[in-house]
Amino acid sequence: MDNAELYERLKEAMISLDEQEAMSGIRKALEGGTEPLEIIDNGLLPGLGAIGKLFEDEEIFLPELMRAAGIFQGAMGVLQPIIKKQGKADRKKGAVVIGTVKGDMHYIGKNIVSLLLEISGFEVHDLGVDVDPFTFIRKAREVNADIIGLSALLTTTLVGQRDVIEALAAQGERDRFKVMVGGGAVTREWAERIGADGYAETAYAAVELAASLANSSRTGG
Repeated sequence: MDNAELYERLKEAMISLDEQEAMSGIRKALEGGTEPLEIIDNGLLPGLGAIGKLFEDEEIFLPELMRAAGIFQGAMGVLQPIIKKQGKADRKKGAVVIGTVKGDMHYIGKNIVSLLLEISGFEVHDLGVDVDPFTFIRKAREVNADIIGLSALLTTTLVGQRDVIEALAAQGERDRFKVMVGGGAVTREWAERIGADGYAETAYAAVELAASLANSSRTGG
């Protein structure tokens, strides 16, 4: 079985929520000399991204999403020690401060994004839920963040994302940090209206967006 077949096997195992098949595929890939990061990037993450899309389309529901997240975390329990041993865990693409905005207690999607960002090479500072605008800003200054990530699941808490951007502008620091937004209630139109630097519809898309924003931040874009 070549790598392409292994990656497809892992992706399908994630989609079908088959933990035994996923772990078997990971072991086979490692035994064949495949790099752990390649397993993550080409097999597990695409599968998790597909699960996220099914959830958004209401083809699966929260229990299935949580099961997929559990399978992914179990896989990472195997792969992360190998990555660290190889010294590749230190490759940092940028620093991200992330949290769910004031008034919103939802965390599942935000936690998945945080995990994927960390695995993908970002330094992640997760502030949790119900985070006020100035806590985001203080932490971003403290860690010299490249990106502030704002999650909101409820339409009633969307204004919390706007509040962070307005607070940054009021303090003359809007250009210092890239701001990305996401969550169940967020749309691209809303992101554009409040002046966010980017919007991600899925956790996998959030990782790609963060990489693009971090690169833009470093190059002055």
